[in-house]
Amino acid sequence: MSQHDAVLFTNEAFYLAFRSRDLAAMSDLWASRVPVSCIHPGWPPLYGRDEVLESWRGIFGGDAPPEITCHGPRPCVYGDAATVLCYERVPESFLIATNIFVHEGGLWKIVHHQAGPTTGAPEAHRDEEPRPFN
Repeated sequence: MSQHDAVLFTNEAFYLAFRSRDLAAMSDLWASRVPVSCIHPGWPPLYGRDEVLESWRGIFGGDAPPEITCHGPRPCVYGDAATVLCYERVPESFLIATNIFVHEGGLWKIVHHQAGPTTGAPEAHRDEEPRPFN
């Protein structure tokens, strides 16, 4: 498997853990040897593994976590670091997301996730009119 494919695999595992509300799987995907951070849409920045995982615990335990699907992921590998830029499909809208990974223990691990509003849409959805994220 190429490094690009391995990063895409980890990126998809992230969205699978999100959709299935699997905190153990989500925890396994985040780096444990380097600092991590996360910015959920409309939230202030979160720093550190404990704070980031606590945010996922809250999201997964909420009444109705949003259904998220990843579209148009574009990986870039820079040695032991990588990024994936992608669109997140949420009900009636799209977000744009950046996921940053590092190679840790032979696996790609997430060190940063950020998602926010966009006026764009992935190629397959260009004719759909995305609505603003509230």
